[in-house]
Amino acid sequence: INRCICSMQAGSQMIKLKGKSKALVRLFYLDEHKSCIRWRPSRKHERAKITIDSIHEVCEGMRTEVFRRFANNNFDPNCCFSIYHGDHVESLDLVSTNGEEARTWITGLKYLLAGISDEDSLAKRQTFSEADKNGDGNLSIGEVLQLLHKLNVNLPKQKVREMFQEADTDENQGSLTFDEFCTFYKMISTRRDLYLLMITYNNHKEHMDLNDLQRFLENEQKMVNVTKDYCKMIINQFEPCSENQTHMVLGIDGFTNYMRSPAGDIFNPEHYQVNQDMTQPLTNYYIASSHNTYLTGDQLLSQSRVDMYAYVLQAGCRCVEVDCWDGPDGEPIVHHGYTLTSKILFKDVIETINKYAFAKTQYPVILSIENHCTVPQQKKMAQYLMEVLQDKLDLSNINVNESRRLPSPEVLKGKVLVKGKKLPANIDADAEEGDVSDEDSGEEDEEEEQQINGDCVSKSVQSNDSLCFMQIFFRRRKTMRLSRALSDLVKYTKSVRVHDIETQAYVCSWQVSSLNESLTNQILQLKPAQLVRFNQRQLLRVYPSNYRVDSSNFNPQPFWNAGCHLVALNYQTEGRMLQLNRAKFAVNGNCGYVLKPKCMCKGAFNPMLEDPLPGHRKSQLVLKIISGQQLPKPKDSMLGDRGEIIDPFVEVEIIGLPVDCNKQQTRVVDDNGFNPMWEETLVYTLHMPQIALVRFMVWDHDPIGRDFIGQRTIAFKSMMPGYRHVYLEGMEEASIFVHVAINDITGKVTFIRFFSLLRSHLSLSLFLNLDYGTRTAFGPIFLRKGGKNQAKVVKGSADCYTKEDFLNRRYSDDVSSKGSRSTSQSTSLLRGAQSEPLRRAHKVCFQEPEGSHEARRHLSSITCSGGAGVAMDYNNLASDSKDSSDLDIQTSVVQSHLEDTKELTVPKRKKTECEPEDVAISKMKVPASTLNNQFLSKQISGSESSSLSSLDSLDLSTLPSRFPDNQQQTMGTLQREMNALFEQKMLEIRCHSPLFFGDES
Repeated sequence: INRCICSMQAGSQMIKLKGKSKALVRLFYLDEHKSCIRWRPSRKHERAKITIDSIHEVCEGMRTEVFRRFANNNFDPNCCFSIYHGDHVESLDLVSTNGEEARTWITGLKYLLAGISDEDSLAKRQTFSEADKNGDGNLSIGEVLQLLHKLNVNLPKQKVREMFQEADTDENQGSLTFDEFCTFYKMISTRRDLYLLMITYNNHKEHMDLNDLQRFLENEQKMVNVTKDYCKMIINQFEPCSENQTHMVLGIDGFTNYMRSPAGDIFNPEHYQVNQDMTQPLTNYYIASSHNTYLTGDQLLSQSRVDMYAYVLQAGCRCVEVDCWDGPDGEPIVHHGYTLTSKILFKDVIETINKYAFAKTQYPVILSIENHCTVPQQKKMAQYLMEVLQDKLDLSNINVNESRRLPSPEVLKGKVLVKGKKLPANIDADAEEGDVSDEDSGEEDEEEEQQINGDCVSKSVQSNDSLCFMQIFFRRRKTMRLSRALSDLVKYTKSVRVHDIETQAYVCSWQVSSLNESLTNQILQLKPAQLVRFNQRQLLRVYPSNYRVDSSNFNPQPFWNAGCHLVALNYQTEGRMLQLNRAKFAVNGNCGYVLKPKCMCKGAFNPMLEDPLPGHRKSQLVLKIISGQQLPKPKDSMLGDRGEIIDPFVEVEIIGLPVDCNKQQTRVVDDNGFNPMWEETLVYTLHMPQIALVRFMVWDHDPIGRDFIGQRTIAFKSMMPGYRHVYLEGMEEASIFVHVAINDITGKVTFIRFFSLLRSHLSLSLFLNLDYGTRTAFGPIFLRKGGKNQAKVVKGSADCYTKEDFLNRRYSDDVSSKGSRSTSQSTSLLRGAQSEPLRRAHKVCFQEPEGSHEARRHLSSITCSGGAGVAMDYNNLASDSKDSSDLDIQTSVVQSHLEDTKELTVPKRKKTECEPEDVAISKMKVPASTLNNQFLSKQISGSESSSLSSLDSLDLSTLPSRFPDNQQQTMGTLQREMNALFEQKMLEIRCHSPLFFGDES
């Protein structure tokens, strides 16, 4: 190995292939820090390099498309090798002078890729190399100051000089060697947040002993069955100080190493392997799918390459697309029809798929064939499929039960399923070919989109007639000739056109339908529950609209919400949508199959509802954003590394069901990208966490906007609790440090649910017999405001709420959660995680005109008994207290103000002389403190303890007023009768509803 590395650093003359005929002779060498491959001469100068950490794979021989298409292809295969690198998986194709030299480079590169070639951090060596402008192997104070500016470190020059002198310990004063630079780097990167965390568990000692470490892992990281042996293993592995290892203690350096290791990552390490049940039918899984897999760029002019099939299959994709057309010399070809994209041989595609299909995972691959070939070339396609894939196509030993449910991924391991058209059963079995309807899996027809946007949609909105949906999918049928040989290869994945979304799924499950994104989105908006039901019985593939000529991607989440299995994306286009796709399938070992939630596999489910899973527990995510580490400048910064030091902030977005989608962000930290501190808490509530994704984004604040720095997207179910690092995708050192807490919550004691119960017993016209008018939106009240150092939030307009909006509001903070925290822990958590609406609830005061105390109406003594023999006395609920603020449950009107420093006031309506004092329960006044402490405490006694106290978070002032402030105050006979009926219904509900009984027994 050392000989290989030395030979690579000395350099080798090799031929670099470019295009179809250009061969360039260059000197290739490995730099002194073993961090990148460089070559010269080059017009790129210093940019002519490939970093080791950007290399995906090193392949021997002439396997790439460049080698196959090269004009003078007379090279010795033993002298050829290719390096796949970069975000777009480009290939550097090289030809050495002899086979031994090629073997040296291949061996050395694979050794470097294994990450075991250097005991020091590769990133530090690369940083040192780039900072050494004059190349003398040392860093001067000027070079160090430039490096700190590049690293977004804003320290006083005097402080930098002091640390520089402290690290400069050799005879050559005034410059830092690499070892001295590592010491200096350690000084500036000591983590204050980790140090404070460590001393909270070690009684302010300088280290953690075995007991301290065990308590930290169990209490904070939520690990179970932590043994002393496991703690010893951590110390031996991460503690750099031999003296500390001898005494079995963990110092700050060892603690930092441990927290920044994979053990401290936010991603659950168990999810790097397959961890879900893989024995269910294929219809119960999301399947990673690619659209026009062969393309490297746009849909009109880009290159088609077989390398793309190798790339997507190794990236976890399990459904690839092959567009087949008649080619010259009787050889079928693959390309995007009626465009200027290049053409590749079908045989080469199948050989590449055969090689890489099961390189990363053994679960089945679906080959989506879009067949535009004539019968002779179809026979050639079938011949290549059988000759190359062989037993991978043999499905004869797959046992399927009589229900005709699709087999499971476990049963289909190592198999390739051909998706395509199949000859109908009524054709003579001896016939070698027959007529079938045209292929529907690839190209969109513009007529479909025009029709879905036309009269048919409006008709379907007005009526539930399924015939209209049949009209949506209807178009003039075309026929084509299909070879028997190709048809026989299709078994479980027969391509069929969608003709009726409501009844088609009951016919047969051994079929796949394909719809473009526009059509599927229309169905999702009109009949979401029917689409979910459709996806329970057969596979559905959703592909991009043909208007996406730039190969952009649509948002896959809405289609995952409806249970669509094969959401096909353009893997060649990096961006937000592909990042969501990676996060989605990383949850199950990136094997290409993710199990859908049970509610999507069986029974009725509507993802568009405000409460899609009534009666089920929700999850609360309490996320504390603590700090950032080594955040770089934005990639598209005009001045690059010479630009200003960044002003970072973090934005966290929940992506899932429409009711769960939420986005919040921290304040801005000025002039610090190296170790910014935020220490802010964000709280989210999720109805269906099983399909939710959490996206962390870091931005650089700018007076005229913001610049993107980096992101990390992770499935909610893959998040680990406790103190964790979130490493930004594609960045070696950049991360944010967070604390994750996840609680199960219910809605048993919310007062809003009390009114929902009322509405179920009373007609809406009785409960809301008067017009409320409009109310100012609650949202703008809680927007945090301020300057650059204050939280930046999405501004919302002051929209209005009707009476329906008041009844349908969901308060995520008014619920109790699972857990058994102590009172002090609960109070502490509430203080840290309390959202802005809860903090404002404590500022609310209630104003009453003079004399209103005399008109207060007392509740009568009511004792309600339940089936369990529980009784509740309501006498104490109406105790008179002139010192406490009185809450008029039905008549108060919330006045929303945007000013953060002003108190919120709730004006009270004056009572007129002609208004009876004992008319209706709608006029009752209950002291707010008594209501909180007695009435709610009895109800919460039977529910689970909450880390966010329901009593503290309940804001009764937001309840709707029964009478608006401008309502005429005199009552007629009809009004008094209606109020009397209302009071009677209230009494009935109290006597029968479980909301009014505690768990006292």
